[in-house]
Amino acid sequence: MRAILKTAVLLVAALLLAPALARADVLKIVVHDTIHPISDEFIGRTLDLAAREHDEAVLIELSTPGGLVDSTRSIIQKILASPVPVIVYVAPSGARAASAGFYILESADVAAMAPGTNTGAAHPVVFGGEKMDPVMKEKLENDAAAFMRSFVSKRGRNVELAESAVRQSKSFTDQEALKEHLIDVVAPDVPDLLKQLDGRKVTRFNGSTTVLHLANQRVQSLEMSLKQKILDFIMDPNVAFILFAIGMLALYVEFNHPGVILPGVVGFIFILLAIFAFNILPTRYAALILIVAAFVMFILDAKFATHGVLTVGGIVLMILGALLLVDAPIPEMRVHLLTALAVSVPIGLITVFLVGLVIKARRGKVVTGEQGLIGEVGVARTVLQPEGKVFVHGELWDAVSSVNVAPGARVLVKRVDGLRLEVEPVK
Repeated sequence: MRAILKTAVLLVAALLLAPALARADVLKIVVHDTIHPISDEFIGRTLDLAAREHDEAVLIELSTPGGLVDSTRSIIQKILASPVPVIVYVAPSGARAASAGFYILESADVAAMAPGTNTGAAHPVVFGGEKMDPVMKEKLENDAAAFMRSFVSKRGRNVELAESAVRQSKSFTDQEALKEHLIDVVAPDVPDLLKQLDGRKVTRFNGSTTVLHLANQRVQSLEMSLKQKILDFIMDPNVAFILFAIGMLALYVEFNHPGVILPGVVGFIFILLAIFAFNILPTRYAALILIVAAFVMFILDAKFATHGVLTVGGIVLMILGALLLVDAPIPEMRVHLLTALAVSVPIGLITVFLVGLVIKARRGKVVTGEQGLIGEVGVARTVLQPEGKVFVHGELWDAVSSVNVAPGARVLVKRVDGLRLEVEPVK
């Protein structure tokens, strides 16, 4: 009887759990940013999770102006090797998948766009936008075009037109891309997209085919981890530059006011975060030297009183260092001129002001302790022949004078010897 009951319980449990076990989700992520190592890590994590959970598909909602070549290649390698079909959807309306985004779009099992979006402009650009040597330009174009052909042809899309986006920087609207077989679907939203793709046969990169069953699937959104969100935030070159500049200022405050601790801790953390971002970004480290040199000029200006000449020079150096700091292929991944100005000018003025206060304090006359008494004027309370009493700073002191001094006469403190003052009459 116990065996029959156990079998019945297991059967009921299997029947109840079967729909849940058979159900596969569509795992969705949103990448609305430049393409960099954190984007690569996020997409890789998503594909790994989808493979472990045996999801029906991965949906990447994409909007990007482009990004770093190495990160783009790494993302495409992960998409091509994914056991779970990948849908790249350029959305919402008004979004774009330019440059690196076009490569990622074309590498997907299903390429889709929302109405009012555009893609393309995938011509390789040397870091900083400098004019390339003709031979180097040809090499980069050929390499980028071959990379594009390597997966577009297997996706059954228009290889020739896709290559034109690389060689001629052509761009396409959603309708143009659909008409010319660069994408598979145009859909206004995710539900409509999944409805259109339900039952569609997809040829995977390895040549196998699979049928998508998406009509009634649950769309599960995946967010970046806290670590990825923090790193994604500081990967903005503008943020990294601001962190570095504020960190340098905070460390300077700590060095001039030992024991305050808080500025030192804040400065150390900010500089470490900035250096971490610089290590991942394509950074010109010579530009960091310009920024550090700017702080040196600020300090020298306050020390030697050059009437602002060194301060202006330091501000110019910091602005140049900021603009040259990140050697990225697209403007969105460089420090903006407005950021450089908004940070450099105030920090330059603040640093000079703080240095000036420190130097003024160090050069100022001591007004406390024994040294603070020297040069003070007091009044003789008794006859000094040569010793007697004088009243200085609200206190009665033993005093000695080289000449006799009458009571009530004013005396000048020349020296402090323990608890006795050496004075002379005020002439």
